[in-house]
Amino acid sequence: MYRVNEDYLKLPGSYLFSTIGKKSRAFKEAHPEADVISLGIGDVTQPLVPAIIKALHAAVDDMSRAETFHGYSPDLGYSWLRETIAKNDYEDRGCSISPDEIFISDGAKSDSGNIQEIFSRDSRIAVCDPVYPVYVDSNVMAGRCGTYDPKTERWSDVIYMPCVAENNFTPELPKEESDIIYLCYPNNPTGASITKERLSEWVDYANRIGAVIIYDAAYEAYISAPDVPHSIYECEGARSCAIEIRSFSKNAGFTGTRLGFTVVPKDLERGGVKLHSLWARRHGTKFNGAPYIVQKAAMAVYSEEGKKELKEQVGYYKRNCRVIMDALKESGYEVYGGVDAPYIWMKTPDQMTSWEFFDRLLEKAHVVGTPGSGFGPSGEHYFRLTAFGTYENTKEAVRRIQRM
Repeated sequence: MYRVNEDYLKLPGSYLFSTIGKKSRAFKEAHPEADVISLGIGDVTQPLVPAIIKALHAAVDDMSRAETFHGYSPDLGYSWLRETIAKNDYEDRGCSISPDEIFISDGAKSDSGNIQEIFSRDSRIAVCDPVYPVYVDSNVMAGRCGTYDPKTERWSDVIYMPCVAENNFTPELPKEESDIIYLCYPNNPTGASITKERLSEWVDYANRIGAVIIYDAAYEAYISAPDVPHSIYECEGARSCAIEIRSFSKNAGFTGTRLGFTVVPKDLERGGVKLHSLWARRHGTKFNGAPYIVQKAAMAVYSEEGKKELKEQVGYYKRNCRVIMDALKESGYEVYGGVDAPYIWMKTPDQMTSWEFFDRLLEKAHVVGTPGSGFGPSGEHYFRLTAFGTYENTKEAVRRIQRM
């Protein structure tokens, strides 16, 4: 008789943002007159910029003619896009990354969940706490996290690295050695950033113990501080210990268009095996290539026109950050982030739990945010707000919060 993958059954409840969606829909059904504003899920609201739309239209026209029609895309991505990424995102920042070390995908979330497949089941993972849920949940599905304790909200075989106000939401090097270390900077959910000096310490540590860093750099477009690296490969030694995951969702508004990429340097070996070849084998087996029209749209991201337009669009969301930050501070809330990242991390008032504050915000202000406890035990008594709403909705949402 067949059996299901019982590791899936270990996952508590539903995915965080699915739960938020269900609670929000239930409230709207019960209160159809309420105008609910969402500052919860990190989904962009501004349309694709003209340069990208122009490239999309041209690519669609290509698909209408036999001489320019494209079928299956190369599973690792078109060479012209990989070469452009290597030049703009790495070479221009002094990083030595070649085009054939870049793997085009349908988004950072997919790669974040799939990358664990190239590691053994008994690999020990270390995660920041709080953390983007995909990192832990995908490892639970793979049978790598042990058992879940609902009282502590921890997995027995996961090394948690607390990120709290006392350490500026940047974890200390763990005392327990791990095989895989997940880092996300600028950080989701706390909005914190990490300096090159501090990140270099992690690179040195990983090389010393033989661990692999999975570095999620999805929000690098929001970095403004000069000492904050846009890529982990700006740190010496990172090519031998780090895999970097990038997204076009937050820098170019591709949340509904879907595109991202992962960098696996050929220098990265464990047990005499190049992880580049493993990821290439996995990628080629399970992925049929991102659509031609989407990859052509991504080329416009790197055009002079596209860079200018996207700088303005990122600035639009950063202005939302300032609106939220200023209003919350004026109202006496304890707030963090919002400078090098599009997320504001706030302390819940009156020792309220994260979900209690979620309910209060929804009922009293008709505003949706994200409970910090959904990102891990150290997220309790914190709450995340996103700057990806419209400017008008953002101003109205914080006005309502101030009136609570």
